[in-house]
Amino acid sequence: MKNIKIVIEYDGTRYCGWQRQKNGVSIQETIEGAIEKVTGEKIEIIGSSRTDAGVHAKGQVANFYTSSSIPSEKICYAINSFLPDDIVILSSEEVPQDFHSRYNSKGKRYSYTILNRRMPSALLKNYSAHIPYELNFEDMIRASRYFLGEHDFSAFKSTGSSVKGSVRNIRGLDLIKDEDIIKMYIEANGFLYNMVRIIAGTLIEVGRGRIKPDDIPLIIESKDRKKAGPTAPAQGLCLEKVYY
Repeated sequence: MKNIKIVIEYDGTRYCGWQRQKNGVSIQETIEGAIEKVTGEKIEIIGSSRTDAGVHAKGQVANFYTSSSIPSEKICYAINSFLPDDIVILSSEEVPQDFHSRYNSKGKRYSYTILNRRMPSALLKNYSAHIPYELNFEDMIRASRYFLGEHDFSAFKSTGSSVKGSVRNIRGLDLIKDEDIIKMYIEANGFLYNMVRIIAGTLIEVGRGRIKPDDIPLIIESKDRKKAGPTAPAQGLCLEKVYY
């Protein structure tokens, strides 16, 4: 029995999220169906991150156990032949038996894309949050610096999170502006449920002048979800990389 690690890129637009659900088609069950066609085995893949409906990934990681004789580095090609074109297995390799894509993760990197112009985009509608109001980019940068380091991020998690602790260490948070596109890149040792989208939503509120940059430490200290900004739309979020 081999433990296979795969790296996955996907467009989450058509799916109800990573995790198998009763109310729609998920990334997980689509990949599991393709693996079953390749190996003849019913397996369950373990994902590093349970991305929500509409969220995308460039570097999602998962692992699964198989008795297949297909060479480990070739199994990605076989799986891809049974996948729709909005899900691609970028690589596959055999890893130690005790490797677990979620529990062994040392950190993750996400991006969030904001389209800041009056009119929406026909091309970027599934890959960005459209904000038609003028945003003060300098204030957003000032506010972003307060998130760095280790904090209790209770104010930046949605209800329903099954995680016990709320302390996380944000190792990097960069904002880049290119004409009417603002990209946020955020890296941490882990994230709470909807944490990245709530931070993005809070920075958008800062850009609109509804929250002052210097209010961020007070919001963090409050641990009160109601004091932070709204949860930004799912389609702007992308899982860039998982670190091990």
